[in-house]
Order: sequence, then C-alpha cells, then structure tokens
Amino acid sequence: MPEAVRTCLWRAAGDRPGFAVLDGARDENLLAALQADGAPPWRCLFAGELDPDMALVAPYLVELDPHGAFTQRLLREGWGQHRGVFVASAQPLPALWRHLRAQTGVYGPDLEPLFFRFYDPRVLRQTLPTCDARQLLEFFGPVTCFVAEDEDPGLALAWSLADGRLVAQCIDGREPGRPARSA
Repeated sequence: MPEAVRTCLWRAAGDRPGFAVLDGARDENLLAALQADGAPPWRCLFAGELDPDMALVAPYLVELDPHGAFTQRLLREGWGQHRGVFVASAQPLPALWRHLRAQTGVYGPDLEPLFFRFYDPRVLRQTLPTCDARQLLEFFGPVTCFVAEDEDPGLALAWSLADGRLVAQCIDGREPGRPARSA
C-alpha cells in the first residue's frame, strides 16, 4: 500500500512537497522523531506552549520528502495504524498550517468547544461524506487532496473537490493475487 499512496500523494502534489497530519496519540515516538536531527519541517496544530503530556498526543503537520527517511518510516511502519492522514496542497507549510490548525476545533450541540480529530483516518472517512458543499469548501480550503487508509489497510481513500462536490477515489495497493475485501 505505501507505494500506491506515495504515487497518489505526489501526483496530487506535483512539484510541491506532500504533507501528513500525524497524531501523537497514535505514535508514542512521533514527537521525538520530529525533534531529532534530520527531521522534516513540522508544526504542531495546537496553539501555544503545550504541557509535555499534551505535546506527546498533539497533532502535527509534517512536510514530507518523498525519498526522505522519515517518510519511508512513516509509510512502512505507520500505514494501517491510524496514525494520520496525507495532504496535498499548493500552499507552503506555514499557510497550510494556519488553515489546518483552524480545523481542529468545532462546537458541539450545546456550543461547547470540541476537538475535531480529522487527522484520524477513521474520523475523516466518516465525516467527509456527510459534509455539505459549504462545509467541504471550508474544510478543504487550500488542500488539493486528502489521502488516508481505509478500514482494510490494503486500500487507501483519496478525497478531492470538483465543482464544490466531494470526489472519493479508492486506491487498491494489494499485491497481485491478494483477494479484495467483500462488500
């Protein structure tokens, strides 16, 4: 699957970098990997100075080099673990960060502030199909494409917008001879 995701992400990104929004709560080593020498550029999607415990579980926007060691490890070890979603955008990291950071907060039915964990593939898969055109335009903003694992990690899903409507594509990265999941 990682090769099919890589192909889809960098085809959508063109000559620009790809990105991932990664969930520290799903990878206990994420923050240390981001702070290590040679780590890719990144920014936390939560505002301000975080308590160490919160920093460990926060979401991070990471710029991905298609051939970088961090990207290779992420695709090799993280796929199928609900560790995050991949993003293509024409915007550089700071502008994309500003947009995605604004997407982490929503309001509940009693107007109480809630975290929107769109960077969890399970949440994104359930949420995007329920959004109306206005919500989709607001959520996507400068994002060209989101890519995330399916329930079956042999599949990936890619979402984009066309004429304000959600376009969903299933990417099948199975090895030849491996059966497809039944409906």
